[in-house]
Amino acid sequence: MASHQSQGFKAGETKGRTQEKTEQAVGTVKDKATEAKDRASETAQAARGHAQQTKDSAAQKTSETAQAAKERAGEAKDNTGSFLQEKTGAAKDKASDAAQYTKETAQAGTQKTGGMLSSAAEQVTGAAKGAVDAVKHTFGMAGAGDDPTADRD
Repeated sequence: MASHQSQGFKAGETKGRTQEKTEQAVGTVKDKATEAKDRASETAQAARGHAQQTKDSAAQKTSETAQAAKERAGEAKDNTGSFLQEKTGAAKDKASDAAQYTKETAQAGTQKTGGMLSSAAEQVTGAAKGAVDAVKHTFGMAGAGDDPTADRD
């Protein structure tokens, strides 16, 4: 009988140690998943900030270039005779059109770049969330709506 009680005690003790180690492993996995999600979020935020800076910088440079072109065209007009005034007016219009085109092209490029970075950030965030859900599902901690095999949009 003592042998039977001893075996029962050892089995309970082993089960307790196993459960404790399992809980520690689950805790570690949760911590690592949370860290990965946080890093992905920080990376996405940094990408958005960089895209906004690039956009703002390009818009400022384009505006300065357009203003300088207008000023140079105006100075040239003031320094010439009536015949040259007509020619300068046409050059000013062309320079203004070119500056406007440059500005619009730069804005379109920055918007496209911002969209790509935003899309990349969303993909990284989605992947991190998927990893967290998969880990939860693997350890049986997933809720009713946490199915990692479900379609994500």
